[in-house]
Amino acid sequence: MYKVAVIGGRDTIMCFKALGLDVYAADKTEEAKKILHDITGAESKYAIIYISENLAVGLTKEIDKFKDLPMPAIILIPGREGSLGIGKAALQTAVERAVGMDIL
Repeated sequence: MYKVAVIGGRDTIMCFKALGLDVYAADKTEEAKKILHDITGAESKYAIIYISENLAVGLTKEIDKFKDLPMPAIILIPGREGSLGIGKAALQTAVERAVGMDIL
């Protein structure tokens, strides 16, 4: 059975732990990069990985590797500081690729 993971700052991710998701605390981009590499290996058990937007800014190249793969789906979420608009832009791009036009 596949799982869901969340990567972000401790303040952002602890509420997800209460829901039973696997959480990985990272305060810096390098920490998040290592975690993402570790949990997306050949034996990955994650179907969905949520990453806070503030960390995703520095992980663009790593996240782009998964755009055309069915799993894991990488979804950007706002951090404690609020939304940077990156998650919404990524969703809009994905919808445009799937549908062929901007419907949002």
